[in-house]
Amino acid sequence: MDVKLDVASYIRVLKLASTPSWDEFSQISKIAGAGILLVGLLGFAIFVVMSFLPA
Repeated sequence: MDVKLDVASYIRVLKLASTPSWDEFSQISKIAGAGILLVGLLGFAIFVVMSFLPA
């Protein structure tokens, strides 16, 4: 494990990273929110179906 190489890699990645614009951030937030909502609705639908099935 070469610590100097690891630190250099981390620094290079941080230098390349940039803050997203507001439009970019807004679009990512909408897509992430839609994904969370979809997973929640799917889980709720499975819960409802399992509630009505006989155990």
